[in-house]
Amino acid sequence: MQWVAIFPLFFVSFVPFAFGEAFIENDQQYIGDDGAFHIVGEIRNDLKAPLNQISIHATLFDEHGKVIESKKTSSLINTIMPGMKGPFDLILTNHNAKKVKSYSLDLDYNVSPPKNQVIGITESKLSRDNFNNLMITGMVSNNGDITANMITVVATLYDKDGKVALVNTVNPEPDYLRAQDNAFFLVSIPDKIQTSKITEYSLVAESEEYAAVPEFPIGTIVLLIITLSAYIGITRFSGRLMINLISATNLK
Repeated sequence: MQWVAIFPLFFVSFVPFAFGEAFIENDQQYIGDDGAFHIVGEIRNDLKAPLNQISIHATLFDEHGKVIESKKTSSLINTIMPGMKGPFDLILTNHNAKKVKSYSLDLDYNVSPPKNQVIGITESKLSRDNFNNLMITGMVSNNGDITANMITVVATLYDKDGKVALVNTVNPEPDYLRAQDNAFFLVSIPDKIQTSKITEYSLVAESEEYAAVPEFPIGTIVLLIITLSAYIGITRFSGRLMINLISATNLK
């Protein structure tokens, strides 16, 4: 299944086909402080089944509407459960990076068997280091019955308009968690241009065996907002944590 959307220069919007229930939203393009071109956004799964093997195909155009290049990337979440989102970051670093003025996107995916949702973020703090790099630290836990391997934590950061501004991933060390165990993680986001636009963020975690928890406890969200105020000072951030695991038996 797939959809196609064409976006004009810098003003992006999306209208899915009537039958489409998996689509891209909150996407935009930017040039990072390293000179690389990025298209960032989220795949939203409104189907009744999980998605995997998710790929985003971008066709890049110059100011005259001429095709510059075609490029492919993948969702940073391997399995997107129903009602969840998976961010992506398409990066172009060659001589065409500064020529791109608009783009079109194709979304491809497969429907997959459900995973138990037991990988959760239990703590989170957002701060800056001595070099003004943005960092998100916290704890990830395995609430399942077996060891979770290849743990990945994915951070999605949003601007004031709700658009995805930045995404990044990290594998905790070690990158496995025994049943009922937890581990510390640190996501570093050094792009100072984009981080200056951040107003909120979300976190999800998954493993080869498990998907993420769907909701973060309200009490922890309150604590997170207090922590952000203490760390950021006059720059106000709101932390939004999403842990995306719903039981396979509760799929709607």
